[in-house]
Amino acid sequence: MGIMRLVIVLTTFAFSTCLFAATIYTWVDEKGVVHYSQQQPQNVDANKIYSEDMEPSKIGTHTPQKKSSVKVESELEKSAKIINQKDKQQAKDICESAKHSLNVLKTHSKLSQQNKESGETVTMTEEQRQAAIKENTDRIRLFCNTQQ
Repeated sequence: MGIMRLVIVLTTFAFSTCLFAATIYTWVDEKGVVHYSQQQPQNVDANKIYSEDMEPSKIGTHTPQKKSSVKVESELEKSAKIINQKDKQQAKDICESAKHSLNVLKTHSKLSQQNKESGETVTMTEEQRQAAIKENTDRIRLFCNTQQ
């Protein structure tokens, strides 16, 4: 008798999905924000949606994408464009210098540079070295790719 009662209870739950259905109200406010509620809003023309009519979407199928912004040219990019257009030899020289500097920066970890104000030799920090690597990589991208 206990098994029969269990079968009846499970069958009742299996066929009673409509008991869990709910009415959902949705509307868009004056700022364009979409709202959802189980209570009908006052003084708003809301659409009724029944939860049993909604088809669940797959999880993880949509990844929000960052809106593409207008790219602003840096000073280096602006000057590279002018130099590449007007003086090919100078662009080639900058390319070769950047390649050499990048090679030195990547093969040596303890580097020294001369302080422009005092003239004394100062050891380059790792942050300065990484910044110089990035700068020379950008110069190679801007000046060397036009050489081919």
